[in-house]
Amino acid sequence: MPETTADRLNSAVVSIDTANLREYCKSLHAGDRVLLSGVVYTARDAAHKRFKDILSDGKNLPFDLNGAVIYYAGPTPAPPGKPIGSCGPTTSGRMDSFAPALLDSGLTGMIGKGERSQAVCDAIIRNNSVYFAAIGGAGALAAASVKSCEVIAFPELGCESVKKLIFKDFPLIVAIDSRGGNLFSK
Repeated sequence: MPETTADRLNSAVVSIDTANLREYCKSLHAGDRVLLSGVVYTARDAAHKRFKDILSDGKNLPFDLNGAVIYYAGPTPAPPGKPIGSCGPTTSGRMDSFAPALLDSGLTGMIGKGERSQAVCDAIIRNNSVYFAAIGGAGALAAASVKSCEVIAFPELGCESVKKLIFKDFPLIVAIDSRGGNLFSK
């Protein structure tokens, strides 16, 4: 009997480091549970607009897109003794007009919540990439997996500045895999 998405959601958790994510993409399936560790960059709407302008001008982004993972989040300021405040995902569809170009430029993974457009799904397949779903409404819990946070671009955007995070076992679910498997498909 073929394995179903429900079977995958009940399967073992896979630990992956972002440095090796591209290698894992072909083996990931929609519904797989992942603990992601390594470097992840935050970026939301305002930063994505700037990315588009920078790429249109033929310039380099503030980080190397090749193999990178972007988390659609705008973390809140860190409380004393913590690297970050609440760090929950934002709605991914707001970045859909920017995502295909970023994927075509080397982006390997995206983390957010909600469905993606067909253009994004096609770009994920075309580029052997992956879209992970994070649990919405659990920003304080998600912050526990962030070990460091550094603003690397657009500080004037406040919580929407681009930040370099170091994840340790950040819990995710593969929402769209590199073969077109999609938790949101009917």
